[in-house]
Amino acid sequence: MTGVFTGADDAVAGIADGSTVLVGGFGMAGMPVRLVEALIRQGATGLTVVSNNAGNGDTGLAALLAAGRVRKMICSFPRQSDSWVFDGLYRAGKIELEVVPQGTLAERIRAAGAGIGAFYCPTGAGTPLAEGKETRTIDGRDHVLEYPIKGDVALIAAHTADRMGNLVYRKTARNFGPIMATAATLTIAQVNRVAEVGELDPESVVTPGVYVDRLLDLGAKEDAS
Repeated sequence: MTGVFTGADDAVAGIADGSTVLVGGFGMAGMPVRLVEALIRQGATGLTVVSNNAGNGDTGLAALLAAGRVRKMICSFPRQSDSWVFDGLYRAGKIELEVVPQGTLAERIRAAGAGIGAFYCPTGAGTPLAEGKETRTIDGRDHVLEYPIKGDVALIAAHTADRMGNLVYRKTARNFGPIMATAATLTIAQVNRVAEVGELDPESVVTPGVYVDRLLDLGAKEDAS
């Protein structure tokens, strides 16, 4: 059985300094805010964070950045109208940045979960994003060699889980969660409700429980974090 927690602090216990943390979300859609808030309280620092965006406003991932816990950000969209926290840190030289095109980011994460050693991709060829990377011409088109992104920890959000860790997502909140769950050594998912085994429709399950180590049950009355 997957571990089920009613307190966010217990759910993120043991995340080490220097970890690579995959954080789900497309902007705030699917952002595991409660887990990120608990990670701030937990105190792990020197983190490399992999996410689609570099934080929005002052909550969630942006709050983790503001707390000075992130050494490096790997993302596709580091700047939006509300990414002032990351923008300020980057301009001050307090955080590193690796920009990865969105499709390439998704495939690099998926490749880690699928056990793929590397792959060639045409996106970014001939641009600054390809500097220092091996390139190869395939069918007359230049391709860039890209390597998987594996996480020590994945923090994701889903709509519902069962006690075996099988996850069901809701609409656009699904985004990076399924591939991140497969690409991390430790996967922690916050969910609105934990169902009993057998209650979920198997055809609706996107992430099998074998990939999920811990659940934070936001619907539990005992949750005081």
